[in-house]
Amino acid sequence: MLDYNVKIGLLPMRRNTNDRPRGTFLTWYSAEERGKRFVDYIEKNFSSDKVSFVDSKGIGIKNLVFDDDSAAKVIDRFKTEKVDAVFIINCNFGNEEAAADIAKSLGVPVLLWAPLDDEYYVDGMRPTDSQCGLFGVSRQMQRLHIPFSHLPCCRVESEEFKAGFDSFVRVACMVKNFKGIRVGQIGLRPAPFYSVMWNEGDLLEKFGVKMIPINFALIEQRMNAVLSENPPEKTEIENHILKNYKLDDLTPQYVERMAAYTITVKRLFDEFNLDAISAECWTATPVMFDGLAPCTVYGILNDMGYLVSCESDMHALLTMVLLKCATLGEGKPLFGEFTVRHPENKNAELLWHCGPFPLSQKAAEGTDSTARLVNQRSWFRAKDGEYTVARIDREDGEYMILPLCANTTTGPQTHGTYLWAEFSNLQKIEDRLIDGPYIHHFVEIAGDYRKEIKEFCKYFPDLKVDTID
Repeated sequence: MLDYNVKIGLLPMRRNTNDRPRGTFLTWYSAEERGKRFVDYIEKNFSSDKVSFVDSKGIGIKNLVFDDDSAAKVIDRFKTEKVDAVFIINCNFGNEEAAADIAKSLGVPVLLWAPLDDEYYVDGMRPTDSQCGLFGVSRQMQRLHIPFSHLPCCRVESEEFKAGFDSFVRVACMVKNFKGIRVGQIGLRPAPFYSVMWNEGDLLEKFGVKMIPINFALIEQRMNAVLSENPPEKTEIENHILKNYKLDDLTPQYVERMAAYTITVKRLFDEFNLDAISAECWTATPVMFDGLAPCTVYGILNDMGYLVSCESDMHALLTMVLLKCATLGEGKPLFGEFTVRHPENKNAELLWHCGPFPLSQKAAEGTDSTARLVNQRSWFRAKDGEYTVARIDREDGEYMILPLCANTTTGPQTHGTYLWAEFSNLQKIEDRLIDGPYIHHFVEIAGDYRKEIKEFCKYFPDLKVDTID
């Protein structure tokens, strides 16, 4: 399963200089005082149930890394503790050699920060020059082809720091989960859907994505086992469906199978140690299980924290994983495709699918937000607000991701699960999708994570950020 907990190594550094008296240039004292203050503040104010820290206490001089020996010790500690990212703090000038050696050895996302140099003496001396050293550190990173992120010079107590640090944590979560992701593949793509073709070997070589094929003979066996066992969870899911959806006349006969299939797919995650599943839906599942449609099942699983993409769309599934991780696991990605233009608003588009949206994302008010099941498929409008709209796709061996942002708007009521999304320039988006390599399937999640997507791509050079321009 995906892991949304992020462990960050805090790395305060100083220049390897002689110990100079207080009140002079690049002093140990100022670096030591700042290092302690910054680390204490960060650990106190940014630790949470999702974010933890490993520091350099007991390493170097006054916990500051400044030479090869202290760098080697912090590498050993951070590797032992299995940090997911490193935050380099230039407490005065920093140390470009040690910083790059540490980053290269660990191979995790790196955030560079120079705190605002705000201490000046009456005789004109200054003790830190933190920003100046940052340029040396970044240049060494570039020479060694080490990807890194950068937090602008600011005070640790500022909103700018808070926003920048939070964004980096989200990027670290995305990188952590994308490396070596394990994806289950249920069935084959729908026969007419050439548009969702993907290259398994390519994804393994470039991104470490591991595919675990699961055939329908195994699915049938596992499904029959659930029906035979009749576990208490099946009754709970049945009651959830009956309580939260308004059912049409066709759906009641399928409720037991919907619940059983939910448990079947959920168990596959545990059995095969999967992070996500790319699944066939409307061609094989109804044949295998007497007319069962899995659309609402995928939405129920999404609300449980299990990501399943429709129509064997592997690239959409990988996009779902990225967006989920950008929210540290809090958000619920929607599988809504570009379907029709708004009849009156030239910049609004219907982002729709036949029923896989999770119920937690249903709009609170309005006749089109009532949750209905029509022949097992969910019908409701998604929550209003700002959404990231994105897709990963491939052309001639090149992978690209197109991150967009939209706000919901009013529009005609329709069937299935959907939202009406207003973009700044829909015609440019349509042109970009037509030019390729994208198809109509996109993934939406509440919030604007375009910055995090762009930053994520620094750590995966085989995935390029695209724009509608």
